[in-house]
Amino acid sequence: MSVIVQNESATTAEAVEVLMERLPASKVARLLSSWQIGHGDYLKLREELFASETVQSLCQAANSNGQAMRLNDELT
Repeated sequence: MSVIVQNESATTAEAVEVLMERLPASKVARLLSSWQIGHGDYLKLREELFASETVQSLCQAANSNGQAMRLNDELT
């Protein structure tokens, strides 16, 4: 299995698009502002959040979430 890693700006742009689809612009702006400030220790938080995860388990969860979102869209 190979993984293609996007550069940081492409990933950020995609994330902002997703956020804008789900949240009001004011909330997205506040979130982006807090990210720029950089509170806390990201590496420590990452280890805590993903301690029991693998790339494969995260991909499966993302795919499942995407399928659930598509199903929800079809029902509405």
